Amino acid sequence: MEGRVLVIDDEKAIRWSLGEALRGQGYEVSEAENGASGITAFREDPADIVILDLKLPDTNGLEVLKTLREDDGELPVIMMTAYGEVETAVEAIRAGAYDFILKPFQLEKMKVAIRHALEHRRMRSELEGIRRKERETYDFKNFIGTSELMQGVFETVRKIGESRASTILIQGESGVGKELVARAIHEASEGGAQRPFLEINCAALPETLLESELFGHEKGAFTDAKFRKKGLFELAEGGSIFLDEIGEMGVTLQSRLLRVLENKTFRRVGGVKDLKVNTRIIAATNRDLKQAIKDGDFRNDLYYRLQVIPVSIPPLRDRPEDIPLLVNHFIAMFNREFKKSVKKAGNPVLEILQAYSWPGNVRELKNVIERSILLDAEDELLPEHLPAEITASSGDHDPEGSEESPDIKPMSLRDMERILIRKALAETGGNKSQAARILGISRQTLREKTKLYELE
Repeated sequence: MEGRVLVIDDEKAIRWSLGEALRGQGYEVSEAENGASGITAFREDPADIVILDLKLPDTNGLEVLKTLREDDGELPVIMMTAYGEVETAVEAIRAGAYDFILKPFQLEKMKVAIRHALEHRRMRSELEGIRRKERETYDFKNFIGTSELMQGVFETVRKIGESRASTILIQGESGVGKELVARAIHEASEGGAQRPFLEINCAALPETLLESELFGHEKGAFTDAKFRKKGLFELAEGGSIFLDEIGEMGVTLQSRLLRVLENKTFRRVGGVKDLKVNTRIIAATNRDLKQAIKDGDFRNDLYYRLQVIPVSIPPLRDRPEDIPLLVNHFIAMFNREFKKSVKKAGNPVLEILQAYSWPGNVRELKNVIERSILLDAEDELLPEHLPAEITASSGDHDPEGSEESPDIKPMSLRDMERILIRKALAETGGNKSQAARILGISRQTLREKTKLYELE
C-alpha cells in the first residue's frame, strides 16, 4: 500500500474520480463530504495525507486545515479550490498546507503532488528518527563513569551546554572521547537538536583547502573556484562547529580564526564583504598547546581566546574504576550489533584490563572488546580472548614489556610493531611527526600503520 489518503470534498464526482484513480495507484482512500465528517474520519482512522476542498457546505476549508494540523503537525494537506485567489492560496500555505491546486485539475498533476507530499513526510520522519537517535546517543545519561574525575567533567559539560558560552576548548589524549563531549555540549544547548553541528579535522587537510572549507570562497578566488562556495562557518549558522585537532592548524590560518573569535566576522576566500558569525566554536586537541606556543607552532593570543571555558578529559589510566562500567556498556553494544549473547567479563579479565595503561584510552578499550566479541567470545569474556599486548601487561613488569622482562608472552612482529607505534604516539601526545621521528619512519608510513592497526 502506497499510503492512506483522505479526500474531503462536497462534490461526489470529484471524490469518486480521485478515489478510483488513487486506488488504482495502490493507495487506500477514504472520503468525507463536509468538514465535520472529514475531521471525524481523520481522528477515527488517521490518513497519511489529506486532499481538502477550500469551499465546504458546513465550514471554511482553512478552519478544517488548522484543526487537522493541530491533531498532526506533520500532516501534509493539499488544498483545492475553484477560485484562483492568490491571497487565499498564500493564507492556506501559511496555515500549513503542503500545496494548493486549482480546479479543474489534471489527475496526473494531483498524483505527482500526492507522491511528493508523501515522500516529503517520509523524509521528515526519517530525519526526526536520526535526530532522535543522536539525542539519545549524546544525552548526558549515556556518559559512563562514576569516578570523581569524570563526574567533574560531566558537571562542567552540563553547565556549558545550558549556558551561552560561544567558545570552548576540549583537551585530552587521543581516544578519551573529545568528540562525544563536543556533541553532548551541542545537544544540551537550547534548540541544539534542531540546529546544525558540523565538524572538521584540522590535521586532515592542507592549509589552503582547510581555509576554503572553513570560510568558503568566491567564484574565481583561485584556479578551481568555478562557483561560490559557503564554508562551515556559514553552514553552521546558529549551531556549533567542532574544530578537531586544532593544534595542527597552520599559524597563518590561526590568525584568521582569531579574527573570527574577536570580531565575530569573516570573509570568504577572495571576498571583500564581512559576514557575521553566530556559531558556537568548540575546539579540541590532544597536544600540549602551551608547549606548542613555546615551539612557535601555536599563537599565544588564540590559545587564550579559545580557552575561555576549558574542559580537560582525564585519560582512562587515571580512572580504572570506570573500566568495568565501560566494558559492560561495550559488551551490550556489540551483542546487539553482532547478535551475540556474551553475558559478562569475568573478574580475571577486569583485573587485566584495569592493570593495562590504555595509551589509546576509551577508543582502544572499545576496539579490544569489539574484536574479542566478534572473533572469540561466546558466553563470557575470558583472558584468552584478549590481545597479547593487553595480557602481557597484567603482571608487575613494564606494561608494554621489555627485553629484560621474563613474563612477556611471545608475540608476532605485527603485534610488537603495533605496541611500539602506540607507545610512541602516547609519549608524544598523539603528535605523528614526533612519533615518526622516534620510530625512524616517515609520517606517511606512520599514518598508514595507524590506519592498519586502528590506532587513529
